[in-house]
Amino acid sequence: MIAKRRPLCSVVAWAFIAAAALGTLPEAALGWSSGHAAITQGAVAALPSWEREWLGEEGSRLASEYCYIPDLVYSKPEIRPYAMLPSRPKNFYLVELHLPPDAPQGYELLRHFLGQAVEKLRAGDVADGSRFLGTLVHTLEDWGCPAHSVPGDNMFTLMRQFVPPPEGSDYRYVPMHGPMESAQFTVDLGSYQPRLLGSSVDEAAFHLLGRVQEAIVFARSQVIPIMQALYADDQPAATAAQQKAGVFVGRVVADALHTALSLARQQFDDDAVRPLREVDLSSRMPLEATNLAWPQSAFFSKPYWGHPTVGVVLKDGKKPTAIRMQIPDCEWARGPINDAIAVGTPTTLTYLIPPGVYDRLEVWAGLHAELGLAGDVIFEIRGNDGKVLVQKKIEGKEPAQLLVVPLAEEERIQLVTRPASRDASANYAIWARPRLLKSSD
Repeated sequence: MIAKRRPLCSVVAWAFIAAAALGTLPEAALGWSSGHAAITQGAVAALPSWEREWLGEEGSRLASEYCYIPDLVYSKPEIRPYAMLPSRPKNFYLVELHLPPDAPQGYELLRHFLGQAVEKLRAGDVADGSRFLGTLVHTLEDWGCPAHSVPGDNMFTLMRQFVPPPEGSDYRYVPMHGPMESAQFTVDLGSYQPRLLGSSVDEAAFHLLGRVQEAIVFARSQVIPIMQALYADDQPAATAAQQKAGVFVGRVVADALHTALSLARQQFDDDAVRPLREVDLSSRMPLEATNLAWPQSAFFSKPYWGHPTVGVVLKDGKKPTAIRMQIPDCEWARGPINDAIAVGTPTTLTYLIPPGVYDRLEVWAGLHAELGLAGDVIFEIRGNDGKVLVQKKIEGKEPAQLLVVPLAEEERIQLVTRPASRDASANYAIWARPRLLKSSD
């Protein structure tokens, strides 16, 4: 992932280095190649009939032309406005549309291009709306591409050090980026029904970010199989692994297209809206998990040397143990509690949330019912700029407490634990059932 913007000169250089290495035009070296069309076609085909009819001929162009817009900005100046940000008027090539940026940047990019597409579609300009959709789907597809999924490498040289090619192989010198994404495949989503991701652009971008993060992690699982297949000159196996990633991100693209068209129409089925009334934060990646993985610094907490875990607590930092809490007359607290985050002290979990979408945060805070009996922890929920919204000190033998925090205009929420005494050896702290909830009105 990219934490900082790359200077435009280095972006241009990168594009042409890739082109020279792969023997292709810059635009062909920066994405799924023909996979963009296959993924977008599969996603469009999965849309409800009324949405395909609304797009009409533009739906075909979306899957054959517009999904390549961010790759074509050098050769086609007229399409540059569809792949640019108002905040960066001089940059017609945005590397973040190809390589996954950090979560805040990712959210803003998705929010902008989704918002532009919805605005144009709502105004009846299906052609321009579809062009902005092209940039949106290209971005999702590139982020979910195995060749783009290794932070800091982009499949050029680093991964080859971990998975070296056989002696004498041409792959000892050729960047792996092109071969990793060059397979010809189709994407058939079968009976997949696209999901509504929000009833507003802000909400939809928030959920879309979560969905594409899942695609990035899945794409990483295909990197080594693809490399091994290429080394073995087994193109069918390499194609199959690329296709798996293409189908996975194809579902995300279908969700994005369906949501954009639903937002433009401003009509939502109750069954589609109902799941959006609450969000399980335990299923989301905190900002501390940089590049969607926990850095070593996250392991330095007591009582165990380990990163925050969902659904289990690590006894002594090694043994996965079911999560249980002390809550009188509460059946679910007896466990195992799957939608709970186990942490030590001190820890901070920061979550990006769309302002004004959710009414409140609710979470149970306490210690593990068995392992944490001698613990003593200060639980805090913080909002923007680290301001403390609620604080509770809970000892191990005390029952867990439900903490409720109005969200107002909060854009970040932090779940913080701190040791309340010198001995932190039993601070098996639990954040259980963390939920973002909408108003019941």
